[in-house]
Amino acid sequence: MSTSASRPVPRATAADLLAIPEDQRFHEVIGGELVRKASPAGEHGGTQAALAGVLFDPFNRRSGGRRPGGWWLLTEVEVELTPDEIYRPDLLGFRRERAPERPRGNPLRERPDWICEVLSSTTARNDTVKKMRVYHRCEIPHYWRVDPIEETLAVHRWTPEGYLTALVAERGERVHAEPFEAIELAVGVLFGDDAEE
Repeated sequence: MSTSASRPVPRATAADLLAIPEDQRFHEVIGGELVRKASPAGEHGGTQAALAGVLFDPFNRRSGGRRPGGWWLLTEVEVELTPDEIYRPDLLGFRRERAPERPRGNPLRERPDWICEVLSSTTARNDTVKKMRVYHRCEIPHYWRVDPIEETLAVHRWTPEGYLTALVAERGERVHAEPFEAIELAVGVLFGDDAEE
């Protein structure tokens, strides 16, 4: 009789993730399991690029001046939230008042102040259930979910009891979405609409 069935499966760690060659590393560690991220469809990539375009110019700078600033914004970097939870969010941000220098390392080990996941059909459950629970447990203040198929934006704010849905918007709406409420966001721009000049 084999005892291999009763042996616990070793939990994946940052070392396991980093052992994958960088040009092949499209993975996350979720609940101690190495999980491959979905290959992004055109809708996903376009939405991610559009959101980065909308936010980077006004916010990815020091505070002051004509633009709001105050953030370090990054795309597709690994962040270790716990030893067995290492994610690669589509976008994430750190308030400069809390992180005076741009976070460095791989994976990052500093808690972000904002995370945005662009949903993919094959990994949406991870983003909307498993990862959202960990984001809450790690007290990530703001969590956005953007769905390029449904063309919706959901904005969540951390509370001790769970994430509060602060805003849900769809294509055609214009919103001030925290923590970037200093600008008006035309939701349709995330899904291919032209930005107004």
